[in-house]
Amino acid sequence: MTRKKTQMLTSACLAVGIVAIDQAIKVAVKTGMYLHQDIQVTKWFHILFTENDGMAFGMEVFSKWFLTSFRIAAVTFLAWYIFRNIKKGIGWGYLVCLTMITAGAAGNIFDCLFYGMIFNNPPAPFVAELVPWGTGYGQLMLGRVVDMFYFPLVEWDWPTGMPLIGGGHFIFFSPVFNFADASISCGVIALILFFNQKVFR
Repeated sequence: MTRKKTQMLTSACLAVGIVAIDQAIKVAVKTGMYLHQDIQVTKWFHILFTENDGMAFGMEVFSKWFLTSFRIAAVTFLAWYIFRNIKKGIGWGYLVCLTMITAGAAGNIFDCLFYGMIFNNPPAPFVAELVPWGTGYGQLMLGRVVDMFYFPLVEWDWPTGMPLIGGGHFIFFSPVFNFADASISCGVIALILFFNQKVFR
């Protein structure tokens, strides 16, 4: 098998693996926990079931239709970019980073595209169930992204005498995220650290 074919197969298998793990975790959480249920694994690690309409780590910017369309366009472009660079000759590290970012974005697209169509949305303490296509809580492309990983590593109360933030409670790290978000973040960080100048060939 040639290097190009090996890289294409590796990239495809890695992407499918990331999406499969991401979706397996999300479905397990969504059908096994009620919304906002918090399972404390350790003092600094929780499984906290949340959903959001926005981007990574629960941020909410722009409309849902725009975000879903943007994700689809971004994944399409990244897949084309990966294929193009494999044909030109691409370093393995750069390929893995790009694949992690692309697969992570694709994982969240599944939630946006389909979850509103196939899951109901019962109130706590009931958990969601799979329902016939089109009878879920939302429309196509308007599903909510499932998040669950929460790492409140350090937290404290600011002194009351401090301006603006005095008396407030601070938690680091407060965002709740999922496996797809982690894949995207790790891929982006590795790109910045190791591939910000050129593609390693």
